[in-house]
Amino acid sequence: PEAKHYYFLKYFLFLCNLVFTVLGLVVLGLGMWGLISKESFAQEKIGSIGTDPMLILVTLGFVLTLLCLSGCVGALRENCSLLKLFSAAVLVLITAQVLVAIMAYSLGDQVGGYLRSGMLAAMVRYQDDLDLRFITDEIQSNLQCCGADNYRDWEINIYYNCSAPGVLACGVPATCCVDPLENGTVWNSQCGVGAQQLDEFTAQSVIFLGGCLGGISRWIEQHEGLIGTVGIVVLGVQILTVFITTRLYKACCAYMSKSTVCRTHLYTQHLLTFHPSKAPSNDT
Repeated sequence: PEAKHYYFLKYFLFLCNLVFTVLGLVVLGLGMWGLISKESFAQEKIGSIGTDPMLILVTLGFVLTLLCLSGCVGALRENCSLLKLFSAAVLVLITAQVLVAIMAYSLGDQVGGYLRSGMLAAMVRYQDDLDLRFITDEIQSNLQCCGADNYRDWEINIYYNCSAPGVLACGVPATCCVDPLENGTVWNSQCGVGAQQLDEFTAQSVIFLGGCLGGISRWIEQHEGLIGTVGIVVLGVQILTVFITTRLYKACCAYMSKSTVCRTHLYTQHLLTFHPSKAPSNDT
């Protein structure tokens, strides 16, 4: 029974870490593909690579792959050192997540300020960074909002600024529009042209007036139960992983210790049988 329990823990931990190792490699590959496809490693762009959203995927994928690979190899090879390292790393990760959650809850106003700064920065680079453009469009279309605080925030972008020479001057992106589909089928990318020049009463029939920071706050309030449940499940899975790894580590060390004793006993019996003169003395 103990052997069956030991091998169950071993291969269960191995398979779980193998799945997450593959997932980490996929995330790492997507991040690298994004950086390469946008030529982020080019000499003229390498200076701003630190603000590239794809770098988050690369970092997350690398850490996940490295962490889960250590657990995978440690379980398969019954390596006590790797199992101990993996368990400690997951424990540190759990502690970091709990601390971040506590800080985010206690510093809600500052977090809101960081979100506002991030949203405005994304709006400034809206036309120049495809990733930031995609993220901004998804937020505006799904939350039915426009800008950070209101639709006039788009004046911060050099293309939508009212002093800009192009057709986009004093406008907003099409994802701000109430009905961006012309005749319900064709995407009208010019539906937000000149929207900043409209008063709020006129503009409300064309675009969404409210900012996305308020929309994000409302979304969090509406889904706080789901967010809490997901957080507890993720935390629970990590705690279970630490528990299983610790049990396997102890079982592995006990098994290795027992194997060492057995090998020593067999070696002693061999000496007593075939080389009595080399056998250890009882006096020692």
